[in-house]
Amino acid sequence: MKVSFHGAAQGVTGSCYLLQCGHSRILVDCGFFQGNRELDEDNAEPFGFDPRDVDFLLLTHAHIDHCGRIPLLVKRGFRGEIITTDATRELARITLLDAARLEEEEFRRARRHKFRSGEGPAESLYGTADALWCFEFFGRAAKYNEWISLSDAFRVRFIDAGHILGSASIEIEAREEGKMRRILFSGDLGNSGRPLLRNPTPPDPADYVVMETTYGDRNHKDLEASKQELFTAIVETLDRGGNVLIPTFALQRAQELLFHLREGIEAGILPRHLPVMLDSPMAISVTGIFRRHVDLFNEKAQELIRKGTDPCALPGLRFTREASESMAINAVKGGAVILAGSGMCTGGRIRHHLKHNLWREQASIIFVGFAAQGTLARKIIDGAENITLFGEEVKVGAKIHTINGFSAHADRDELLAWSESALDPNLIMLVHGDMDRGMESFANLLKARKKVVTKPELNESIWLD
Repeated sequence: MKVSFHGAAQGVTGSCYLLQCGHSRILVDCGFFQGNRELDEDNAEPFGFDPRDVDFLLLTHAHIDHCGRIPLLVKRGFRGEIITTDATRELARITLLDAARLEEEEFRRARRHKFRSGEGPAESLYGTADALWCFEFFGRAAKYNEWISLSDAFRVRFIDAGHILGSASIEIEAREEGKMRRILFSGDLGNSGRPLLRNPTPPDPADYVVMETTYGDRNHKDLEASKQELFTAIVETLDRGGNVLIPTFALQRAQELLFHLREGIEAGILPRHLPVMLDSPMAISVTGIFRRHVDLFNEKAQELIRKGTDPCALPGLRFTREASESMAINAVKGGAVILAGSGMCTGGRIRHHLKHNLWREQASIIFVGFAAQGTLARKIIDGAENITLFGEEVKVGAKIHTINGFSAHADRDELLAWSESALDPNLIMLVHGDMDRGMESFANLLKARKKVVTKPELNESIWLD
């Protein structure tokens, strides 16, 4: 049997792995490449395998770098079964429809450019109809810790990864020529002590492990210290008369930030009726899905709900779905907290709010999540004095904060602890991390513990004994 890496290898953000055993083929995730324009163009390239030959797609979670190319996979011939958790299915529907909208907008923009330059794409990567069509292939819903039989060669089990709502690591038992091997795919692992979700479930021992390394080189700041840093940054910005902008990931991060802001208000640290704008139609919809899956929450969050407290509600919260409502926020010159996507500032409404606030010395921009190389968020974090927005150069005058204690990813020590649960696998294959930082550092840590490690290259295949 063999596993092939068609994403998230050697620092590439965008997961896609093909596992072949006999005549059966399983795909684990099928995500967008993210980062610079070169990676964006890679999304349109052939997959490196024939989608028509894939029998099953196992989806770990609904982030775009794990599910974003599913409509393209179906468009190019996939007719197998997609298996994931109920919560991931709901979240993926929102994610993929939003991705389709953005693809169509980008195609229209490129078409307009084509008329001027004579260049441009012949068609969009996929559209809304393709995104809707792919959900015809979502089949059985996985429940945590229950085995699902796929064929004589494979059975699989989803375990709670604690990363976002419905996220999973996937254990696969593969049988070939009388041998049984257990292959473990980490997916994206969450960190412990989250406000809403349970901690990641430690896996059973495995023969082979495919493992993410996003924060393989460092530990996160303590969550309590990060919350206090967030509250302090907000209070200081309000005292200066500015707005607080928080580029926000719609899945999980937005909901957890609302949870923490509610805590700050209840503790008397933040003003009782602090104006908080959740300016993200996707995040608003995701918040509704969270309220339908409270069974996936940890005990602390469930206890709040039993006592009648909505963990994500606060007095001054305002949802802004319509574009006109979002535009009206531009008239607010100070005193508000604005949460908007995208988290890496590669698109979405946050770019408009940056245009109106980034140059203001009274304002603050607070980054609370991972920012890939090549993204606008990374440029600002790395100290750019000026950035370009909508063809206009904008000075970076606002105070920039980076608070990494809110990360949805496990840090170095938690990754190590999780990997130890697999005991002594034959091989650990490291993916989904910065090659020069997280991945390389984590590889050295594992090697020091006498683990056999490899860092697969894009489109590389590894035979499993």
